[in-house]
Amino acid sequence: MTLQAGSPRKFLVIADGSAEFAAALRFACRRAHSTGGSVAVLRVLSPAVFEHWSGVRGEIERQAREEALEELEAMAPLVRAETGRDPEFLLLQAEDTRAALRRAISEDRDIKILVLAAATGGRGPGPLVASIAREGVRWGGRNLPVTVVPGDLSDAEIDDLA
Repeated sequence: MTLQAGSPRKFLVIADGSAEFAAALRFACRRAHSTGGSVAVLRVLSPAVFEHWSGVRGEIERQAREEALEELEAMAPLVRAETGRDPEFLLLQAEDTRAALRRAISEDRDIKILVLAAATGGRGPGPLVASIAREGVRWGGRNLPVTVVPGDLSDAEIDDLA
């Protein structure tokens, strides 16, 4: 099934540096491909804490932003190969991931599904998945479906599911 041209659907994935991120990204890419959607990747930047000189803080934040963008750009070929579309990268500065999610989701109504991967190795579901289980999934004034995939799925298993 392919969505009509006027019905964009973005699958949002959080680039958090975890081992499970690759499974979430691949699943989102496969789902986007099969539904005619696209993938947005959110990277949360923590505010620089350097109160003595604002110029130094600004430079630290600029460097962190550049490094994050380089990491995201490294993912672009995979997303293009899987979806046939360029990924959308969101770099947001926030105190925590939930705050960044609220902002991203409230600013972009085309984000329709959040894709997360559960932690592997008996470490529990992961902090964001646990937070969602406790606090719910209402962000940006609307509810948003969340797909949680096992973080240790193989590429073949993801292809079969997505």
